Amino acid sequence: MFLSVFDIFKVGVGPSSSHTIGPMVAAGRFLAALRDGADRIPGAGEPARLVCRLHGSLAFTGKGHATDRAVILGLAGFDPGDFDARRAAEVLERIAATGRIAPPDLPEMAFDAARDLVFDYGPPLPGHANGLVLSAWDARGNLHMQETYYSIGGGFVQTAREHDRPRDEAEGPAVPHPFRTVAELVALTRTRGLTIAGLQRANERALRSDAEIDAGLARLWAVMTECIDRGLAGEGILPGGLKVRRRARAIHERLLAERGQNLTAPHTINDWISVYAIAVNEENAAGAQVVTAPTNGASGVIPATIRYYLDHVPGATRAKVPEFLLTAGAIGALIKSNASISGAEVGCQGEVGSAAAMAAAGLAAVLGGTPAQIENAAEIALEHHLGMTCDPIAGLVQAPCIERNGLGAIKAVSAASLALRGDGQHLVSLDACIETMRQTGRDMDSRYKETSLGGLAVNVPAC
Repeated sequence: MFLSVFDIFKVGVGPSSSHTIGPMVAAGRFLAALRDGADRIPGAGEPARLVCRLHGSLAFTGKGHATDRAVILGLAGFDPGDFDARRAAEVLERIAATGRIAPPDLPEMAFDAARDLVFDYGPPLPGHANGLVLSAWDARGNLHMQETYYSIGGGFVQTAREHDRPRDEAEGPAVPHPFRTVAELVALTRTRGLTIAGLQRANERALRSDAEIDAGLARLWAVMTECIDRGLAGEGILPGGLKVRRRARAIHERLLAERGQNLTAPHTINDWISVYAIAVNEENAAGAQVVTAPTNGASGVIPATIRYYLDHVPGATRAKVPEFLLTAGAIGALIKSNASISGAEVGCQGEVGSAAAMAAAGLAAVLGGTPAQIENAAEIALEHHLGMTCDPIAGLVQAPCIERNGLGAIKAVSAASLALRGDGQHLVSLDACIETMRQTGRDMDSRYKETSLGGLAVNVPAC
């Protein structure tokens, strides 16, 4: 099944794609089902009350990830793609004061967060670590409709029925150059005479015109770079109670002051790469607009790598940003399809590791790498994130997440550079590395998969 670059990269709101964007999308889908009425339970009256139960990782780290807020806003009709923070605050205040929620094109319904939003700390639902059950009840207490959703990473959402149904590879649009593995992708570049980005663009045309593709890619980069700039200007303490102070602005100002000094160490370039990523992830932690790339927790790696390319690589041109994003999107789609990008499913190797692989591939592409070198770059970056756990302190996407994006971007740049020094031949294939990540995530203890029940989350005081 073809995954578009616009599936892998989505404009959304922080701090988490699986815990914020996914539940908000799930709530929106539930509202659509209520309007449609096809799954209404026979004999039930009109919906008068809404209830949500959060399970697994959504329960254990939901408060730190603002999942409760996301669900409420989703049930009120908000969408992550055009999120209005000021209006959201007003709506949340009104719902809290009245105990009523007014979804678009549906009757006003009762919703008391203390009663109707349940954090269930029992066993997770069977389909995925990120599960939520949404239900509507009539005025007599009869169940009107109920649906189980899984937030499977990167803002992707499935119902329980969709999750349990065997995947049909013929689903979705027919594309001219289908590929299921990296090996197939690289082989297609040889037989079709196209780059990875060229193949991805040709497949995107099954969904939209070139003008729409270009406009969509331009918007993605605009949101990314605006996020960097906001983060570089931001100050203060991040929300959530850990009292994490924003650092990007101070680091950036010191780097600017050092420019032109003859004694600046060469490794200072790593600080430039890091500060761009830190800026993005401080914005994400503050609940601001970011691009899911491929997740919110890893949203700084790719923007930082592109900004490094544009601002620090001689001969770099903004005209190559679409090539970067299309290449990265193709690699991200394969990781998503053949393993996972969900921290709750495979740990942070699936988030920052995937982002680093995508960023390394994109950078190698715009620096003139061959498809074999691009694959090698992505494999190096992913290989050296294998086994990375997801253990956010206090369930917040702050520590170790913010710095981890900086190091992920540095690894991406190093991986691309190392791959470009070779001829593309390498021992470990990217397909083998993706499968290893899947197996490692399957075997990883659930305490280290976005539950905040192990690792740094229990060894560092959260106050």
